[in-house]
Amino acid sequence: MESANDHKAHNQTYGSFIGTLKWSVPLIAIITLVVVILIAD
Repeated sequence: MESANDHKAHNQTYGSFIGTLKWSVPLIAIITLVVVILIAD
């Protein structure tokens, strides 16, 4: 059975999640801004 305290796997998963978040949040913000500008015209 796997150990509940697998810090190496946790750190890898967390790092991957944060890396994805760093790119996805600004991308979603830009897409939202473009859509709002297109709707406002």
